[in-house]
Amino acid sequence: MFLEIISPDKKLFEGEIKSVSLPGSDGSLGILNNHAPMISALKAGKVKITDNAGTQSFTIKGGVVEVLKNKVIVLAE
Repeated sequence: MFLEIISPDKKLFEGEIKSVSLPGSDGSLGILNNHAPMISALKAGKVKITDNAGTQSFTIKGGVVEVLKNKVIVLAE
């Protein structure tokens, strides 16, 4: 699955991942390969990414996530 995390200033992350955990406005969202298409609002919190190299996280102040055809795009504040 491919992930992009984009902030107004720069692209924070771009690459292949195994899973991502996001702070959804109604609770935590976990996204794995072949996830159903969705768009959701995000609240302030940590985006946790798991890939072949391990785990890393980014702090966001909110935003929107779109999941479509094994591509996840996070527009973060």
